[in-house]
Amino acid sequence: MARFHRLFPFLSWPRPDATLLRGEALAGLTVGLMLIPQAVAYAGLAGMPLVTGIYASLLPALVAVLFSASTRLSVGPTALTAMLVSASLTGLADPGSARWVDLAMWLALLTGALQIALGFARFGWLLNLVNSPVLMAFTQGAALLIVSSQLPDMLGFVSWAGLLAQPALHLPSLGFGLGTVLLLTLAKRWKPGFPTVLVAVLASAGLSVWSGFEGGGGKVIGDLPQGLPSLQWPGWPGWVALGQLAVPTLVITLVSFLETASSAKVDNGRKGQRWDQNQDLIGQGLAKVSSALVGAFPTSSSFSRSALNLYAGAQTGWATVFSVLVVFLALLFLIPVLHHVPRAVLAAIVVVAVVGLLKPREFLKLWRISRVEAGIAATTVAVTLLSAPQLYWGVLAGVLMSLSHFLYLRLHPRIIEVGLHGDGSLRDRHLWSLPPLAPDLYALRMDAALDFATANAIERDVTEYLAAHPGTRHVMLIAHPINWIDTTGVEAFGRLEALLAGKGVALHLVGIKLPVEHVLRGAGHLQPRTGLHLYRTEAEALRACATLRGEHDWVSP
Repeated sequence: MARFHRLFPFLSWPRPDATLLRGEALAGLTVGLMLIPQAVAYAGLAGMPLVTGIYASLLPALVAVLFSASTRLSVGPTALTAMLVSASLTGLADPGSARWVDLAMWLALLTGALQIALGFARFGWLLNLVNSPVLMAFTQGAALLIVSSQLPDMLGFVSWAGLLAQPALHLPSLGFGLGTVLLLTLAKRWKPGFPTVLVAVLASAGLSVWSGFEGGGGKVIGDLPQGLPSLQWPGWPGWVALGQLAVPTLVITLVSFLETASSAKVDNGRKGQRWDQNQDLIGQGLAKVSSALVGAFPTSSSFSRSALNLYAGAQTGWATVFSVLVVFLALLFLIPVLHHVPRAVLAAIVVVAVVGLLKPREFLKLWRISRVEAGIAATTVAVTLLSAPQLYWGVLAGVLMSLSHFLYLRLHPRIIEVGLHGDGSLRDRHLWSLPPLAPDLYALRMDAALDFATANAIERDVTEYLAAHPGTRHVMLIAHPINWIDTTGVEAFGRLEALLAGKGVALHLVGIKLPVEHVLRGAGHLQPRTGLHLYRTEAEALRACATLRGEHDWVSP
């Protein structure tokens, strides 16, 4: 029964009563009213027919809430995922064309299927491939590109190249764009829960009709198909085109689920429960597949809408059910009103939503923490901007650099010679300018596992020290940081043990962990012999070494 409920999380929802439904209906209404204009705007950002944004907010949102573990997330079109769709399909088809739509549907199918497979395989840990600095840098680079792409519509010029050749603005579009930005910015500060986006859309539609905006050359949304979407299957794109979607599929899968993770961690943290990332992978994957089946593009969890859902008091998935109902009613009755909405207003909605992602101070904070990671972040931004419109190469470059840095650190473990500090602890002798523990003792500590990545490093360190200090009679290995050992590590330890025994150098192992000790003993090492000593604590090792040497002046008091 527990497994059945895990596969179908909606069976665990609380039975609704009048009080719960009132609160959930209010939260759903708030999010739904914000979602409708945002969905239309993000569809335009993805190069899709504008109505597909509403389609992506209907069935996918319902499927996601039914099959995800995090039930208070708002699923639908998001700016980052929409931008990735546009970047992925540029050069493969013309935006808005039938082939473009087919390829976007295939992206939704492929990314959804991959997320479902990863969820069932319990591979949620793959999220760790993208660290925080890379995601932050890519998000900010993408945000710059999104804002840049929306400014022509928002300010009333055709394109950046056209503006440079003939500086001219369409003043009514400029007024609508800047007015919407001002309204949304003030509302976000003073009335964050108010459906200001919908008010801006409806008010701009009225002003557009009253002023004859469309007749004066202003760009408007235009006619949208009214009614519910029909289920469909995308046309076969060919193996070549499908292969070209492979890299975008991986990047969209990773980035969109990281968007989900940012919201899900907040949601589950507030509820005081563990985040089931694998079930959310399944739910989000099913949402993407359902988005493809209604002719739309990949969806994701919106951090801003999810935050608004929590702010509005949502307690369960019923709030999302109500927001889906709001979108359903809008699709039936609100579509004709959207015809007159200026494109400048849609562009302003996107810009205001995305500007919040621009946080340059994060780079300064990162620089203070790690200059290497700050460099990786800066390079990620640069690659994202320079590779536009294929901006997904920014994510791949960032992941490659961060993994390379990780491998470098693993292959170059921190190995230090320790000395006795004044507080009685063993610390880095050279960093703290401490004297050696004894003239003929080499005491070292490796702050890493003993495996294929570090085995050569510790062997080389000990060998080089013995060659430079032929009078060494004791080697003390502080082993408590070593929490893992593999076959390569065992072989390296065996060679090290034989080397020391051949030179008549005693080996003192301090604080070796039981699992590591079991592996070494199982491999035939650590057999009782002269010159091999095991200690559980550093103090015990120091006392024993002093006793063996017959000296006490370097022992901790």
